[in-house]
Amino acid sequence: MQEDKLFIAHKDALGNVQTVKEHLLGTAERAEKFAAEFGCSEAGFLCGLLHDIGKYSEAFQKRIRNPLPSNRVDHSTAGAVEMQKLSKNYVYIALAMAVAGHHSGLLDGGNAITAEDGTYFGRLKKKLEEYSHWKADLSSELPENSLTALPKFYSESGFNVTFFIRMIFSCLVDADYLDTEDFMEKGQVERGGYDSLEILRHRFEEYVSRWLEDKGRKADVNAELCKNRNRILLECMEKGEKYSRGLYTLTVPTGGGKTTASMGFALRHVCRHELKRIIYVIPYTSVIDQNAAVFGDIFGQENVLEHHSGILYDIEENQEKEEHCRKALSTENWDAPIIVTTAVQFFESLYGNKSSQCRKLHNIANGIIIFDEAQTLPVPYLEPCVAAMSQLVKNYRSTVILCTATQPALEEKFQVYLPNENIREICSGAEEMFDLFRRNRIQNLDLLSVEELEERLRSRKQVLCIVNRRKTAQEFYRDLEGAGVFCLTTLLCPLDRKAKFAEIKKRLTMGKTCRVIATSLMEAGVDLDFPQVYRQEAGLDSLIQAAGRCNREGKRPGEEQFAYSFRLEGDESRFLAQNIAALRETWRRFETVDEPEAISFYFQYFRKLLGNENLDQKKIMKACEKGIAGNRFPFATVSQSFHLIENAMRPVYIPLEGAEELLEQVQNGSAGRNTYRKLGQYSVNVHEYHFKNLWESGCLEEISRDFFVLRDQNQYSRDTGLKMDVETGYGILI
Repeated sequence: MQEDKLFIAHKDALGNVQTVKEHLLGTAERAEKFAAEFGCSEAGFLCGLLHDIGKYSEAFQKRIRNPLPSNRVDHSTAGAVEMQKLSKNYVYIALAMAVAGHHSGLLDGGNAITAEDGTYFGRLKKKLEEYSHWKADLSSELPENSLTALPKFYSESGFNVTFFIRMIFSCLVDADYLDTEDFMEKGQVERGGYDSLEILRHRFEEYVSRWLEDKGRKADVNAELCKNRNRILLECMEKGEKYSRGLYTLTVPTGGGKTTASMGFALRHVCRHELKRIIYVIPYTSVIDQNAAVFGDIFGQENVLEHHSGILYDIEENQEKEEHCRKALSTENWDAPIIVTTAVQFFESLYGNKSSQCRKLHNIANGIIIFDEAQTLPVPYLEPCVAAMSQLVKNYRSTVILCTATQPALEEKFQVYLPNENIREICSGAEEMFDLFRRNRIQNLDLLSVEELEERLRSRKQVLCIVNRRKTAQEFYRDLEGAGVFCLTTLLCPLDRKAKFAEIKKRLTMGKTCRVIATSLMEAGVDLDFPQVYRQEAGLDSLIQAAGRCNREGKRPGEEQFAYSFRLEGDESRFLAQNIAALRETWRRFETVDEPEAISFYFQYFRKLLGNENLDQKKIMKACEKGIAGNRFPFATVSQSFHLIENAMRPVYIPLEGAEELLEQVQNGSAGRNTYRKLGQYSVNVHEYHFKNLWESGCLEEISRDFFVLRDQNQYSRDTGLKMDVETGYGILI
């Protein structure tokens, strides 16, 4: 057929065309396959079939043949209009909203009566270009009984509806992108090609076999400790194969090898139940690269995708690196077998509304999601986080594991959203395990003056002290300064932090003097072993995590090693007031606070102090269930409200050796994503008030829009990092 007789969806650089019908059927087939993972294949097919029928309009066909910026045509709303005609009383609003937003993102529903501009109902009121030619091409493709497309769980609650809309939207967006990409790139884009999960399971079991055979143990690591770790690992692997899909806890004391054990469960589980992938959710970016690197060594780097704000994969700058390009593509839709990501990336995607955020969501379904350090789930968003996890288990065929040494006692919360599902513990004998892994004693010192604490630290050759504020850490370092004294906070750029970690580990191993003053970044996932640890009062979970750095490998008799909790005179933290109050009450009721019963009491008491209203501070659940002030389905509004990290931080770049050339590229406009990724090693994130002080004192230079470099070198020390108190404004330019 002549081109001028065709209805064209896409046209490539060589003039080849893809018809609208070809694109719609191709997208429908992909979306059908994606949605089948949670039993909604027909809904996926319908969305794909109708999403671009607006391209049948004469206006769009003129645009595709003569693409000018001024002749944009709305081709998404037509599909939403036709979708709603397939049912009565807005029954198909879920599918229609997905279609309407497949380019712009999910809109606020708005009000069906007032139909404000910028909302879904407002879009439906628009006068559209005539597009009726779609019927001749596609009417025969519509299912005979289209009302069967919605799942049974759809009408159970308002939250079920909004969650389903996001998931079906994800299927459509990814299918649309992939079909377009396949045409435009002639199938040359390298996606997929990963090893099977069965192969990865064999690699893992080969990797741990040396431990299980007692051949991989370091000479200076306690043999009994290794034996107990192996017992946990074997039990998790056995139960991974035995247990059905569902909601689980994995309660393993600090040092018990929970990362390896949880992966052992996950690999047996995904192979047994034919799940699609393993998603490992970690709370801190300071730990994630370490875990991703370990998984990469076991499974092959090409099979592990690390995805968070601190890492970027640039396709254009790495065309010669097939693995790098494939990872860049995989961040778009999470099609890799093992994903390592952050809680921020995970939950903000689930409550996001942008196409780029939501595209990957369908690949969370029919998988296993492990939440490492589950006690760190953000309290102001705890309710929506629990609700989302419950949805994944109940309606999207996923298994969820809450993995930690300090279980946050969430049974009561999960009962609200999973009333017929009991949380099951994977590892048996929790009480016994905590006794077996107790490598130190936790003692409450109560109130200490600065002088008393410093005297204690000076008396120890090797000691770790964790305080609540970065400024406090810097002050203690200045008082204790000398050979073998270190200050570790996020005021140091990552490059200097890594160097300090390496030096500290070396000194500890060699038995040299090593006194470390740090903030909470030293609490979780840090493979360092001190004979004594001090932790300023915070939450019980922080205290137990800090204690996990004391006699970590069981090299010394546990009854002689102490982790101390202390109040610091003149330094009360209002921000941690409820955490501290709950800790003090736990100390009053329990002689030993690092046992499961005490931990459970702490979390329940802590949440009681907060009140239920503070577990969903932005009223996300109410918005999803009932809307906001007449605004139905407020997707855009919820997305703007849901930010796990509330206090925005601003990066300041430190012009150390190695950064000069990268900064020049930023300044002259030649920097690519890879440049910015590398510069992350030289950045320090600061709060707004700190940034303002630096800027107003003349310490910063804006070398590109919103890109600030520290020009007063006196404000940064490679020992303590960026100063909290700005003392001068003169700069040294480079």
